[in-house]
Amino acid sequence: MAERQPLEAEAIFKMLVARGVDFVVVGGLAAVLHGSPRNTWDLDLGFATDAANLTALGNVLIELGARLYGIEEDVPFVPDADTLRRTEILTLSTDLGKVDLLTRPQGAPRYELLREHAVAKDIDGVRVLIASIPDLIAMKSAAGRPKDLADIAELEAIQRLS
Repeated sequence: MAERQPLEAEAIFKMLVARGVDFVVVGGLAAVLHGSPRNTWDLDLGFATDAANLTALGNVLIELGARLYGIEEDVPFVPDADTLRRTEILTLSTDLGKVDLLTRPQGAPRYELLREHAVAKDIDGVRVLIASIPDLIAMKSAAGRPKDLADIAELEAIQRLS
């Protein structure tokens, strides 16, 4: 089994923010940033799909050396705006860790509402939007995997304590 690459989320955030990418952190790392003790090995991002944002995000992905996750063969792949425009879910390996891109995360509201509901957090000196706890619970409920159901219980407890 291949060794898991460490996730350098802070460095990825800095690149995304510096280039003006409009994104919201979703998934396991969003739960962690709200206070969950769970471990996560990837960065899940929802993002705006307008042309300028797709270009900015594509440029960051190219800079990160993004390639299709789990594909060992050398297949032609360029994570640019054209590719992003045609995909709803993209799982990538990058030089800074695994990144999952989702234009419509299952159970989430449309991106504009996901962004509006999001909570801004300072992560290593950059302002990052994190999906709200209610939106994370909705996404975890829609996914329905055992680990997501456990995350829901934790998120509900975090919400009660907030």
